[in-house]
Amino acid sequence: MSIKERESELFHKWKSNRVGFVTDGVVSEQDYLNSKIKLCFVLKEVNDVHGGGWDLREFIRAGSRSQTWNNVTRWVKSINHGHDDIPWANFESISKKQRIDTLRTICAMNLKKSPGTHTTVRADFDAVVAEDKKFIKEQYEIYNPDLTICCGTGWDLRFALDLNDEQVYETSRGVKWFVNQQNKPVVMYAHPAARVQGSLLVYGLIDAVREITHNTYEPFACQ
Repeated sequence: MSIKERESELFHKWKSNRVGFVTDGVVSEQDYLNSKIKLCFVLKEVNDVHGGGWDLREFIRAGSRSQTWNNVTRWVKSINHGHDDIPWANFESISKKQRIDTLRTICAMNLKKSPGTHTTVRADFDAVVAEDKKFIKEQYEIYNPDLTICCGTGWDLRFALDLNDEQVYETSRGVKWFVNQQNKPVVMYAHPAARVQGSLLVYGLIDAVREITHNTYEPFACQ
C-alpha cells in the first residue's frame, strides 16, 4: 500500500473526531521516497480562523506562505547540502518557486488536526493530542523518516509516541534530541516562524543536525 493510500485510510477514521480536519503528510510521495534524507517536520496546528477543512499538502505544493515556510525551505536546503555551508546572502531571499521545488521532498504533519489561531491554546492542544495519540502514532509510523524536526513540539511528540521514558540527549550548544522507535534522530527545535533572527534560527538547527548526525546515522555518515 502506498503512503498516500495509508494516509487516506487513516484520515478517513480520524476526521470523524475533529471538526475542520486539516489533512497533511508527505507533500509528494515520489519525491519524498527518492530524497537522500527523508525529512519529517512536526508542527502543532494550522492557523486558520475560518475553520479548516483543507489539505496542507496541497497548500505546500502551491507555494505555501513565506512566514513559516521560508525557514523550512532554508532548513531543507542546508540539510541536503551536507556539511557545506550556504552563506546567508544566498538564503535571505526565498521565492515561491524555491519553496515549491524544495518542499516537495518533505513530510509535514500537525499533531492537532483541527485548526487553531496564531497562538496555540495550550490546554486545548494538550487535550486533543492526548485524545488522538493513537492516530498520531499511526501517522508518524507511515513515514519512517531519517530525520525528524519538531517545531516546538518535541515533548508533545515524545508523549504521543510513548517515548517519555527514553533518554533525551543534548548537543554541545544545548539543543535537545532523542531517537524514535526506529533509532532515528528527532531534534527538538523552535517553530520556523519563531520571533528569532532568521539567520540564527536557520544556522542554529543546521549546527545541531550536523553534530547529531555526524558519522552516526545512515544516510548521514556518507556525507
